[in-house]
Amino acid sequence: MTRKALGMALAATLAACTQDPGFVGAPGVREATAAEVGACTYVSDIRMTPGVYGLLAGEGVKYARNKIMADARDAGANTVVFDPVTPGADVYELHAVAWRC
Repeated sequence: MTRKALGMALAATLAACTQDPGFVGAPGVREATAAEVGACTYVSDIRMTPGVYGLLAGEGVKYARNKIMADARDAGANTVVFDPVTPGADVYELHAVAWRC
């Protein structure tokens, strides 16, 4: 089994064992662009550092994005605008703005 396949299998196993929003997402919260939230109400800025790098970096970013969306929902938002990330670049921190639309 390749390292990537092993990492994906590990992530899938962990996701099946928990209802952690980082693994299952945040129902009721959508991602939007900055242009789409012009008529919305600002709720909060949220930052998070992915917990894993290297082999599991992609899963770490996905988990952090889901947690940000869950935190936004808990703060009363229903829409999140993430800062753009350069494709292929290492991500050391995610930033998003939460909005109520």
